[in-house]
Amino acid sequence: MSELNPITKTREFGGAIGALTLIIFLPLITLFLHLACNEKYISQGFTLELDTIRKIFDEEILINWRSLLFNVDCWKFYLSWFFGLAVLDVFVPGTEMFGVELRDKTKLKYNINGIQLVGFLMAVISARFYMYGFNLPELNFLYDHFATMMITTWEFSVILSFLVYFFSFVPLKKLNGLGTKERILSVNGNSGNPIFDWFIGRELNPRIGEWDIKLFCELRPGLLLWLLLNLSCVQKQFQTLGYITNSMILVNVFQFIYIIDGVLNEEGCLTMMDITTDGFGFMLAFGDLCWVPFCYCLQSRYLALVEINLPTVAVISIILLNILGFYIFKASNNQKNYFRQGRVPHLKSIETERGTKLLVDGWWGISQHINYFGDMLIALSWCLPTGFNTVLTYFYFIYFTSLLIHRQTRDEEKCRNKYGKAWEEYEKKVPYKIIPYLY
Repeated sequence: MSELNPITKTREFGGAIGALTLIIFLPLITLFLHLACNEKYISQGFTLELDTIRKIFDEEILINWRSLLFNVDCWKFYLSWFFGLAVLDVFVPGTEMFGVELRDKTKLKYNINGIQLVGFLMAVISARFYMYGFNLPELNFLYDHFATMMITTWEFSVILSFLVYFFSFVPLKKLNGLGTKERILSVNGNSGNPIFDWFIGRELNPRIGEWDIKLFCELRPGLLLWLLLNLSCVQKQFQTLGYITNSMILVNVFQFIYIIDGVLNEEGCLTMMDITTDGFGFMLAFGDLCWVPFCYCLQSRYLALVEINLPTVAVISIILLNILGFYIFKASNNQKNYFRQGRVPHLKSIETERGTKLLVDGWWGISQHINYFGDMLIALSWCLPTGFNTVLTYFYFIYFTSLLIHRQTRDEEKCRNKYGKAWEEYEKKVPYKIIPYLY
């Protein structure tokens, strides 16, 4: 193997066995959340009784497994959605930006057009509501075919993962047409074990021309499908009750702001670990396309089944919590971006042997990942409107907190190896990992 693509020595997630475990159990968790939150289960009061869930599994999944595994209408819907967004991603004019420098000293070019895309989609959705009111056919389809669409996106992510894995072995043609050049592989996914590399992602940035598959999946089909699934729950509640509860409004407004902010600020992803370090394999494909939309809409699905009207003091408290979390998240990330651009020279930092600097002032003097703390507060504000009848609707907060802690430990190990003594000094100045004065 060349120096450009070193062999992966440390296998995360427990190597091939751990990867195989996640490949099996992550889709099962997604299915479990659906079985524990649907019309058939509402009569049980969401007590999470395994016997009831097993019965629903038998009635809804086992009996209909053929139609669930391949539903023509769902495949038409999803392929139109995925590739329709792909066409818009490529051809809607945007701002040309470049990613971080890669190991071959090149930088990939990106078409940043989130603002234009959001404007177009909002215009289309608004026009559809104007035409149909709270009876949009596509939203009714999504709500009524939730399980089948979930399985369709899982199958699509499996197919996509195999395609990018196989093509990672095909050399790239040089721009001048003479000879070939190596693809840049992920430092985490070049172990030589097919199962592990397929799961973690072998190629760093799989592309078709200048269309970056990883960045597209990160911010387009799954994230925006989550928005549509939420709207389908709003529509279902209105059709059932004749009005929309304040709890449903809170969840949808909070998550709408989060989703749109992510799409509008896509250039921020260019420096994130998902883009700069991780390859694109089943882990990201399934996470982006299936896990995010069908797990993150859980609060809306619950509220479509259970009528919850919050007292005014609860509404105000939850809004303030969300605003605080969002402010910490945005302000800290903006400060970090300004620091990298040299726009805040007054902030204190530590010089590393690599010539880079570690910020130890402002938000980043409070904790090493203060933005994660803001993210956690946002996640909690999404769950609180569902009340305290079941732990089920707090799944996102529990899972997301665990994910952020795991990501923090990965980042810490990478930085300790990368910066050496400078990192030791950094940890002394900023001892807290995420939550100030607690962790």
